[in-house]
Amino acid sequence: MISEKMYELGSKRSVIREIFEYGKKRKAEIGADKVFDFSLGNPSVPAPACVNETIVELLKTQDPILLHGYTSAQGDFNVRKTIADYVNGKYQTAIGADDIYMTMGAAASLCVGFKAICIPGDEFITFTPYFPEYRVFVEAMGGTLVEVQSNQKTFQIDFENFEKAMNPKTKAVIINSPNNPSGVIFTEESIIKLSALLKEKSEEYGHPIYLFSDEPYRELVYDDIKVPYLINYYDNTFVCYSYSKSLSLPGERIGYIVVSNKMEKNREIYAAVCGAGRALGYVCASSLFQQVIARCIDKTADISIYKKNRDLLYNSLTDMGYYCVKPDGAFYLFVQALEKDAAAFCEKAKKHELLLVPGDDFGTKGYVRIAYCVTTEQIENSLPAFKALAEEYKK
Repeated sequence: MISEKMYELGSKRSVIREIFEYGKKRKAEIGADKVFDFSLGNPSVPAPACVNETIVELLKTQDPILLHGYTSAQGDFNVRKTIADYVNGKYQTAIGADDIYMTMGAAASLCVGFKAICIPGDEFITFTPYFPEYRVFVEAMGGTLVEVQSNQKTFQIDFENFEKAMNPKTKAVIINSPNNPSGVIFTEESIIKLSALLKEKSEEYGHPIYLFSDEPYRELVYDDIKVPYLINYYDNTFVCYSYSKSLSLPGERIGYIVVSNKMEKNREIYAAVCGAGRALGYVCASSLFQQVIARCIDKTADISIYKKNRDLLYNSLTDMGYYCVKPDGAFYLFVQALEKDAAAFCEKAKKHELLLVPGDDFGTKGYVRIAYCVTTEQIENSLPAFKALAEEYKK
């Protein structure tokens, strides 16, 4: 006797992981240099030097019992204070150490946040395209995920669609900017309008509607585009942050959730976050990596490499006739497939050894995601394959 839902989740990988596993098998068959795998958002740029240097220093100088031991469940106080001070200095906020809960990355932050507020039957709204695991996380907490179609030309929020989706069951809205899979950054104008509508509907329904800002790509921004810090726009905001992309540490699983200091019933909500972490079995985030990120708080990996990759791939593909909204951040292109069936398009791409992810699971049919967090050499070598694929459709 097992949970059918958990069996379903465990017996079939996500479409992204399925393609990634296919890529590993294909590379073993014909050679890694002949397979152009754009499936997984795994950073290709190494962590900045300070990460390894800090690890070595900590191992040499710190008491190993303390360094590898438990921290407080919500994270080491000094680490949380360091993060709070950094965020306050950068975004002119006023959060404190006790508004922060350390987590195993943004995914854990989202799960803890959802668990803290969700009552079975609550609805969580997100905008297409969106990270598919949102549905898994929301449903695991007893909620329902509601997809709202974005403007298909810009992937900005379509407020007419959004307002139609809202109702008294709406508990929260999830946004991801820069976005996975489109790389789009929501404009400040959209954030202001979103915040105003959430305030209006919260008053109308007689309960707060929470806003979750999923921010693993916050630092991966190009061309001096502004990414609004949502706590400054809407009081009932959770910020879910990860160092996976900014410091190229996806396997270390370190991040945090911020409960806005201006949130209604802030202390009760923060206690619920702590309780959710306890209920989900999150004893504490990695003690070692809490110390590492505190000492590398203002560093990032070399983001200029991702910008170079974006420009090369975007310019090349659009010259070939592919359509794509130019991404301002993250490391993905969301490209319109050359036929309506994106899965069929991806199968044809495989014949050219191009591994792309169909957009259906992201809530947007007819598109594919291309993760350009690969070597520039792979992109250069893949361009003839993309051209051959386009030519195949022209015929």
